[in-house]
Amino acid sequence: MSGLLVNLVFQIIGGAIGGNILAGAAKNGALGKVDNIIAGAIGGGVGGQILGALIPMLANTPTMPSIGVIIGQGIGGGVSGAILIAIVGALKSRMA
Repeated sequence: MSGLLVNLVFQIIGGAIGGNILAGAAKNGALGKVDNIIAGAIGGGVGGQILGALIPMLANTPTMPSIGVIIGQGIGGGVSGAILIAIVGALKSRMA
């Protein structure tokens, strides 16, 4: 499996976990459980790719990444997923 795919998988997993943690900590829970996972995963994948472009050390490599890069991708994806859940939750509460 290429390093690009490995990084993306860790970003998506990190995003789903980060989104669920934030949604669980929020008083009203941003979305439903499945929607939190989906939105967090999307946020983690997209945000992780942006983060990889901004920080060359976390950039995708064609070979297997090191453990530091994997941890960085997971944390970056988790934060990105949490940010997307926060944005969606704020928009949802504004519309209600």
